[in-house]
Amino acid sequence: MARLKVGVLVSGRGSNLQALLDAASDPGYPAEIALVLSNVPGVQALERAARAGVATAVIDHKAFDGRGPFEDAVHAVLVEHGVEFVCLAGFMRILTDGFVSRWFDRLINIHPSLLPAFRGAHAHRDALAAGVRVSGCTVHFVRPAMDDGPIVVQAAVPVLPGDAEADLAARVLEQEHRAYPLALRLIAEGRARVAGDRVEIDAPDAAGALINPRD
Repeated sequence: MARLKVGVLVSGRGSNLQALLDAASDPGYPAEIALVLSNVPGVQALERAARAGVATAVIDHKAFDGRGPFEDAVHAVLVEHGVEFVCLAGFMRILTDGFVSRWFDRLINIHPSLLPAFRGAHAHRDALAAGVRVSGCTVHFVRPAMDDGPIVVQAAVPVLPGDAEADLAARVLEQEHRAYPLALRLIAEGRARVAGDRVEIDAPDAAGALINPRD
């Protein structure tokens, strides 16, 4: 069976990209990273891709008059490289409805909260301010609204007494590196399918629960 050809859009250091690259380095993994595309020149994510032997491209959004022309250029390069599915991994540009429509149900993102809670750029700060006992990360299909769309995988972590944003972020990031390759594998294997506003998954049920604090 042919592996799903994936393009990864990045803007920074690319730690989640590295998790995907590591997973895809296994010939048995059902997806391959065909292209890593950044809107920012010289970022670490591009170096990670180059070390893995993956094609890279830079399309600087500052060179375009508006989001539409920029996204047209991104789309053209994705198609040129035979990309069938797109992962956002720290891509710091808000995508228009037009781009989302072009890649509808072929575009996923990872967000550092248990959506639908704590959307936006300050998820860890907002979680701590709310006093939640559990936070985590979510892999979801992208929809035009920010941090919205059918959920594929979530991973939960405890919020510990005295946590600063950096402490919680590090704990969540460790789980992001597990959740993103899992979500992509489920999709590439045809075991995760969008059905309306939900994702149906053929996978073993999760057992047990995290209770915080423990007695």
